[in-house]
This record gives sequence, C-alpha cells and structure tokens, in this order.
Amino acid sequence: MSDINPYATITELCRGYRERKFSPADVIEAQQAREDRLEPKLHAYITRYSDEACEKARSIAQEFDAAGELPPLAGVPIALKDLIDMEGRVTSGGSPERASRVSPGTALIAQRLMSAGAIIPGKTHTVEMATGGWGTNEHLGAPWNPWDLETHRTPGGSSSGSGVAVAAGYCPGAIGTDTGGSVRLPAGWCGLVGLKVTEGTLPTEGILPLSSTLDTPGPMTRSVDDALLMFEVLKGSDPIGVGKQVAEQTGPFSAIGEPVKSMRFAVLPDEGRAEIDSEVLDAYDKSVSELANLGAEIVVKAVPKEWDGFSTLAVQMIIAYEGYRFNKEIIDDEAATMDQWVKRRLVPGRSEFDDDAYRATLEQRKSDLAEFEREFSDIDAILTPTTLTPAIPLSEVDEYGSPARFTRAANYLALCSLSVPNGFTEGGLPTSLMITCHGGQELTALRIGKAYEASQDWANRHPPGLDA
Repeated sequence: MSDINPYATITELCRGYRERKFSPADVIEAQQAREDRLEPKLHAYITRYSDEACEKARSIAQEFDAAGELPPLAGVPIALKDLIDMEGRVTSGGSPERASRVSPGTALIAQRLMSAGAIIPGKTHTVEMATGGWGTNEHLGAPWNPWDLETHRTPGGSSSGSGVAVAAGYCPGAIGTDTGGSVRLPAGWCGLVGLKVTEGTLPTEGILPLSSTLDTPGPMTRSVDDALLMFEVLKGSDPIGVGKQVAEQTGPFSAIGEPVKSMRFAVLPDEGRAEIDSEVLDAYDKSVSELANLGAEIVVKAVPKEWDGFSTLAVQMIIAYEGYRFNKEIIDDEAATMDQWVKRRLVPGRSEFDDDAYRATLEQRKSDLAEFEREFSDIDAILTPTTLTPAIPLSEVDEYGSPARFTRAANYLALCSLSVPNGFTEGGLPTSLMITCHGGQELTALRIGKAYEASQDWANRHPPGLDA
C-alpha cells in the first residue's frame, strides 16, 4: 500500500481505488488514525461512527475486488452536519437539550450519499440550532480552524465542524446547510469549495430545520469537480449513470469545463467595497482580473438596493419567526440549557416579529425577487468576497454582529452561490471568492469556479503543522 494523501480529492481517491493503490479500508484506517491524533485539538466531530465506517469500508473493498460497476462515491468518506438524521443515531442540532434525540429515520440526502457508495464517518459540530455564522457553540464548543494552530479562530458557521473536517484532511467532502451563509462561510474561512444551492433543489426531509423558507443543504469539498459530483448525487441522479458521466466526461462533467469567454460578471461598486479587509479586497480584485483575462466581461453594477441592505432585516425576521416555531419548546423553557446568543437571535420570533409582519416580509420578498431578475437579467454572475475579513480570533467575535454581509442575500433572493479559495493573507489565512448566479444556475456557478480554480493553485495548499 502506498502512502495515502489525507488531502486527496474525491476524484483522486476513486482513481486510487480503481488502480488498486489502496483500498477503502486503508483510507478509513488512515483517516481514523488522523482523527485520533488531531480531534482533541480540532473538535470537528460531535460523534464518530468508527466501527460502522470500518465495516462498510471492508465491505466496499470486497466489492472492488469483484466484477461489476461501482457507484461514484464508493468508499469515499463524507461527513454529515449534526442536523442530518441517521436512523437510530442521535441528531442534536448542536443543542444540549437534544443530546438524546434519536433520529426516527434517515434524511433523504444521506440515503442518496450512501446509495452512491459513500461511507459516513460521523456527525460534525454545528452552531446550536444552526443559528449563527461565526461557528461558536457556547456549551459544546467551537471547532478549531486548522489554518492557525496557535490562535483559536472562527471556523465559520453554522456548518463549522464540516468545514474543519474537510480542511483538516479527515474526509474529502462533507455536508453543511446554508440558511444565510452557513456552507459558504466555513468554506471561505477554511479554504474550501462550498456550494449553496437554489432553494428547493435538494430535499430537506430528515434535516432539523431552522427556516423552511431559506434552508438549503449543500456540499463542501476541496475542488469544484468534487462539488459537482456531490451535487449530482444529492439531486438524486442515478449513481451508476453519474459514475459513467464522470468516467466519460459527459453531461455536466463536460459542460463544467466550457470557457467563461463573453460571460458577464457584475462586481462591487466603490460604495460596496467599504469595510472589506485590505488583503481580502486585494485577493478579490486579482480574482476579478483573472476572470477578465479568461475572456469574461466585467461590469460594475450595484444590486437594486445595497447588497446586504435589502436582505439583512428580512432574513433575520424570516429566520427568527420560523426558527422560533421549530425550537419553541427549548426557547420557552427558562430552565433549558441553551446558547445565549442563539436565544437572542430567535426570541424575537415569539412576539417582536408577528404573523402580519412575517407575511408582509414574504410578500416583499416576492417583489424583491422580481426586481432582481429584471435588473440582472443580462448578468451571468455577481462576484464578491465571501467574507469581509479572514478568520478572526474567537476573542474578537462580536456575537451581536454577523459575518454574513455578502452571503445572506443569495438565500433571500433564491439564488445559487459558490465559494472558492482565491488566495492567502500574509499570515497564511485563506481568502475566498463568491460567485452568485440566478436560481437554478448551479452549473453556471460551478463552470465559473472551475475556470478560476484551473488558473490558480490555491486548492493545492493545505493547513501547515497538521502532519508534523
């Protein structure tokens, strides 16, 4: 058996399996040894399924030795955020009050992953009730962003553990959920690819809800190709058919490689660049220039209202109103153990945001969606940074604020959005480019991300110090 690269992509793992360089059992064994060594520090998992993962890996290894086709994720470890039900397993949603909640069934997206051959190594930490972008959890702890082993920095939330697990080399892919940025924020701060899909594109059955209006599950990976592969599986496409398309580079796996020449990208006007960290802004400008060099037309164009101005209060209202109703038995129990900051965010849904205000917000949302479509019908994508700053020390987090300035508008406007690595600060922290496209245009976002990724080598860099 050759050495197994802990940062191998899904594509690279599957190639190694086919070429018999190593087996799924070898990969799971190496992964678990890595987790044993690093988890006391990084804290990505709330629960590990070590025995079951080993058993599944041995079974798949035998299938590789037999004749016949295998599904596209056969033997690939994919971690799940602790919102996603696995029958008979605890799914707590990051809440101490749900520490003994046993899932009544398995979420549809988890079923699809397993039908495609994926091995589920465990559940990853989340902000309690998935309500927060920094990645903190008052009672269960915040995972450690692996890009700085000296200072505990924001991993991004709410899918904090999923971001850390992929970035640290535990697994090549993980599932998060995104209600206001919760896939893209950890992807941005952990140096990953994160895909926020259009609402309604992927099923939410079996996923603990925050907002039935805005919730979207999505993949976090090390490459755009892997994000597309997971997206196709999660959509419910026939796994064997997907595998053939990957092998033959047909269908979406061919389309993703088409050039971006003559596509039109909107970029931030001067007033939209305020408050962005200078190194993040420099990386953003260089990314825009690179896409222009690839033939894209760059248009300076403000959104109908200030980028985050039309979404901030509306998203907060929708999340608080719906999130309170999904979690009221805990929120209303004064004796319950609950993250104080999460409670502050959801309590307004009890009385401050009443039924009339909620309905009015949903009506306003329809109007804003229509206005956006009119104003941006000739634009293929909007380019922004994913975050205002690189990952900051937890000691500097302002829980009254949010890092979702650029992300939550895509949820409000029913768009799709892709975050991709686009550089590093002088101190070695990742920066991230966000590519936001019209609803249903995930392949367009992935195509743009693929073109940019291919022009750079950011995806080949990994957190230093983990392999010492």
